[in-house]
Amino acid sequence: MKAALTILAISLIFYFLVCLLLFLFQEKLIFFPQKLDRNFQFHFDQPFEEMFIPVEEDVSLHGILFKSEASRGLVFYLHGNAGSLSSWGGVAKSFTDLNYDVFILDYRGYGKSSGNISSERQVFQDVQTAYDTLMKRYPEDHTVVLGYSIGTGPASKLAADNHPKLLVFQAPFYSLIDIVKRKFPIIPSFLLKYKFENNKHLKACTMPVVIFHGDVDEVIYHGSSLKLREHFKSQDTLIVLKRQGHNGMAEHADYKRELKRILEKY
Repeated sequence: MKAALTILAISLIFYFLVCLLLFLFQEKLIFFPQKLDRNFQFHFDQPFEEMFIPVEEDVSLHGILFKSEASRGLVFYLHGNAGSLSSWGGVAKSFTDLNYDVFILDYRGYGKSSGNISSERQVFQDVQTAYDTLMKRYPEDHTVVLGYSIGTGPASKLAADNHPKLLVFQAPFYSLIDIVKRKFPIIPSFLLKYKFENNKHLKACTMPVVIFHGDVDEVIYHGSSLKLREHFKSQDTLIVLKRQGHNGMAEHADYKRELKRILEKY
């Protein structure tokens, strides 16, 4: 009995330490930024403009605005949790070819953006500041907010708090809490500082919502989008892409066709 109690005590201590470490260092488990030197030179086969947006006294966010030949509006693009604009910038052509300018933002600590991510509220505020900056150049009723993967978290909050003409999700989660419960059920969800509750914010979105999700997504199970569909309005749409994983969605033939149809419609 004494040995069993000792093992139990050690197990509880170990569990507590794991939970404490997860709480203290969860940014390193969620966000995987690629840093770029301020003088890094981008090479894209289309016109673009680099922008630095101040968010605090010593912190500025970096983004790139890609220009189309005959702009019908703006796609405000929030990318996934890894990399930087050096890799994400390649997605812009999917939209500029359809006559939309595209602004892609690097979060704090990504690419040429300074600072470090430290809270969900901070992420939301940063994205709102960047959005406000772009809205000085584009009418909001010609603006599409798009989030990919982790980017759907701030995208849903941004759309709920503003009035873009359309919200597009690519490979979204129901909430980050839902993902943690599914993958790590032993971890208490209250430890998660980044809840990114798409399910909650979607209810507050008055604009049409379109979701793309691959049916073999190995990172965010596509059942997440089926659950989000339960919160749809009559004009919202879920498009499930056959044999599509988490990455490379922009190359899927059905995605290209449906994206063109949707952007022409709205």
